[in-house]
Amino acid sequence: MTSGGPVRIGDGQRRARLGRRLLLAPSARVARVEGAADAVVGLHASDPATVYLSACARLREPSAAEVERALYEDVSLVKLLSMRRTLFAVTEEFAPYVSAGAARPIAVKERATLLKHLGEFAEGWSEARLAETERAVLAVLAARGEATTAELGAEVPALRETMLMAAGKPYEAKQSVGSRLLRLLASDGHVRRSRPRGSWLSSSYPWAPVEQWPEVPAREAKAEVVRRWLARYGPGTVEDVKWWTGWTLGDVRRALADVGAVEVALPGGAAGGAAGGAVGLVLPGDEGEVAEPEPWAALLPGLDPAVMGWRGRDWYLRPEDVPALFDRAGNAGPTVWWCGRVVGGWAQRADGEVVWRLFGDVGAEAVAAVGVEAERLVGWLGEVRVTPRFRTPLERELVA
Repeated sequence: MTSGGPVRIGDGQRRARLGRRLLLAPSARVARVEGAADAVVGLHASDPATVYLSACARLREPSAAEVERALYEDVSLVKLLSMRRTLFAVTEEFAPYVSAGAARPIAVKERATLLKHLGEFAEGWSEARLAETERAVLAVLAARGEATTAELGAEVPALRETMLMAAGKPYEAKQSVGSRLLRLLASDGHVRRSRPRGSWLSSSYPWAPVEQWPEVPAREAKAEVVRRWLARYGPGTVEDVKWWTGWTLGDVRRALADVGAVEVALPGGAAGGAAGGAVGLVLPGDEGEVAEPEPWAALLPGLDPAVMGWRGRDWYLRPEDVPALFDRAGNAGPTVWWCGRVVGGWAQRADGEVVWRLFGDVGAEAVAAVGVEAERLVGWLGEVRVTPRFRTPLERELVA
C-alpha cells in the first residue's frame, strides 16, 4: 500500500493479465495440458467436452490425444467434485490440496445426505452396510483395474438397489444406489473416472482406483487453493473468491489472510477502494503492471474457466449480453473473445461448420482473428461434433 492508498489496477490491466495468465494470447500458449490446467487452477469438467476444448484453446498444438494422455495414460490430470460442488480436472500435484480443501468437505455432506436418503427411500441400509458396500466396490476395482457402475453392480448386488424419491408426486424418480455411492467414493478420493466407453464426448465411463494422496491439513489446503487462484485470477474481490470456491465467508477470509493477500483498488463496484471503486486482492508483490499481450481472439467452450472465473464480470462481459450466453442456472455457453472481452458467441453445426455472432462492431482485425481461431478449432476437431451439455439461447439459435 502506498501513502496515497491502495495501488489501482484498471480494467485494461485486468484484461492484460487474463490474456497472459489464462494462456489465451497465442504467445502465452503451452505445450502440455498439465500447464494449461495449472494456468486456470482447474479445468471445468461438468461437461466432458469442456476439458478438451478449454485445454486445446491454450495449447500451441491442440490435440484431443494430448488431453487423453494426461487424463487416462499418465493420469497426471484427475477429476474431482470440488469447488462449488462442480467437477474440476486438476493436476495430480495439486489434487491433494483440492481434495483436502474442497472435495472432502463435500464428501462429508454427500455421505450424510446419502445415509439420510437410504434410510428414507430404501430398505435395509445402515452406516455399517454402506461402509461394507464401499469396501466391496474397492476390492472389485483393485482386482479388475476398472469397471463401470453396471459392471460393479454385477459383482456387488447392493449397487443395483434403488431409492424411490418423491413417491407419488409428478416428479417421482428412482435413483441408483450405485451412482450415488460411486460419486461419494470419488469425492473421498478413492476412485476416479477412467477413459470413457466411446468418444471423448461420452459420459459413459468406468471407474478406477486411486492411489491415496498425502494428507494435507484443511487450512493449509484452502490457503494453497486461494494462492493459486490469486496468482492466476487476481485481482479479485472477496466475493469473487467466495463464489469461485463455494466456501463460507470465514474460510475465505482466513485463507486470504494466510496467503497475505494485498488490497488494491478496482474501478466500479461497491465503494471501498478508490472513490466509487471496489477493493480487489492480489498476492504480495503482484501489484505492478503486466505488459499487454499481442491482440488476441479466442473461441472458448461453455463453462470455460475464463468466463466462469469471477462473480463480478462487468469488466470483461457486458451485462446486456448475459441472457444470450448463459442458461437460467448460470452456466456459460460458448463465447467469442477479443483482447480480454467477451464480444460474441459461437456454435458448431451438424455439418461441422463453426459459426459465430458478434455483439457489435469490433473491427476488421478482430473479425479476421476470430476467423483464424475458428479454422484452428475446426482443424483439430475433425469429424467430432460438439453440443454443449448446457444449452444457451445464442448457441441454440446459431445451430438452428
